[in-house]
Amino acid sequence: MCLAVPARVIELLADDRATVSLSGVKVACSLALVEGVEVGDYVIVHVGYALSKLDPEEAERTLALLAETGTLPASDAA
Repeated sequence: MCLAVPARVIELLADDRATVSLSGVKVACSLALVEGVEVGDYVIVHVGYALSKLDPEEAERTLALLAETGTLPASDAA
């Protein structure tokens, strides 16, 4: 089973890449598949690629559900 998760963009990088944060873990991902991403946006990330932008409220609800199930720590809302 594969899981794509919401992550917040914290830095835009060169070559259609960004640094995203998920539960305090910062990783680089490709933005090649998504247009108009800005710092502070949430994106759905799977295997190093942002697949789409996500409404902030929906991202926070999803992260809260993942935390509730024990999949993620509860402190990722920011």
